[in-house]
Amino acid sequence: MSLPDFLIAGVPKAGTTALHTALRQHPGLFLSRIKEPKFFLTDGPPPDRGGPGDVETYREHVWRRADYEALFADAPPGTPAGESTPFYLYDTAAQRRIHAAVPGVKLIISLRDPVERAHSNWTHLWSAGLEPIGDLVRACEAEPHRVREGWAHFWHYIGLGRYGEQLEHLFSLFPRDQVLIFRYRDLVDRPAETLDRICAFLGVRQGLLTELPRENVTAHPDPGLRHRVLSLMRRRLSTALGAPLEGLLQHRGASRRPLSWEQRQRLLPYFADDIRLLERVTGADFGDWLLPRQRAGGLVGTRPPGQRQSRNGRRR
Repeated sequence: MSLPDFLIAGVPKAGTTALHTALRQHPGLFLSRIKEPKFFLTDGPPPDRGGPGDVETYREHVWRRADYEALFADAPPGTPAGESTPFYLYDTAAQRRIHAAVPGVKLIISLRDPVERAHSNWTHLWSAGLEPIGDLVRACEAEPHRVREGWAHFWHYIGLGRYGEQLEHLFSLFPRDQVLIFRYRDLVDRPAETLDRICAFLGVRQGLLTELPRENVTAHPDPGLRHRVLSLMRRRLSTALGAPLEGLLQHRGASRRPLSWEQRQRLLPYFADDIRLLERVTGADFGDWLLPRQRAGGLVGTRPPGQRQSRNGRRR
């Protein structure tokens, strides 16, 4: 039976794609060829409905046990094997499934300022032509309705950022020495040091990984008639046209624009109580997340030539 020894379990838009790519370069680790198989998110086939683009994404899930085990079958004996599905922390049912299947698994969690995380998440879907609301604050106001309608986790801009609740549940299942938590900003500002922490946690040689690749850099297409028309086509036409339409939407897209302090103030009430819970659960100080940002973003800037917004899961 081939199941993972470690999981990059959270959180979306906190460097997990770049981290997965970096760890794949370590000779003492084996990471699944497919990033985000999402196996533990369901007990069987994924849903067949959701928000814009969700059904297309559900088709990429690796949900059959045999297919999932095959992801790790080629791991050399004694080599820690892992995968990256950053929704596992958010989904408490997934946490329980993981504990039932691999109770000794090590869990790696990158936490990002929840307002920044939500903004990057919204921009990802806006740049893909899937988000119909051109303002993050209003999109967050629509979240309760979207959740009731069964839109997938990636649309839960607020819910995904309530880490205190998620970790409190996780620690009811797993001992703390099986969980490594660090800040996304550590990956951006101190990649070599942070990668060494992760390697030490996984019990493999340190000092081999020093850089984080610029993966999944989010472009921010300008609003306007062109974006409205292409986005409408992206949401309504066949999935076969999805990739070329996304390419047109993201062509020459500018860097993600920082939020204003006024926008940030409108979003912070969604997270303030959970940030305090997070501090109690972890014993760490996250009070800076309640303040204005001196700088926004992380792996931002001009997107590397030829790079598109990443798509994860199994290709169909």
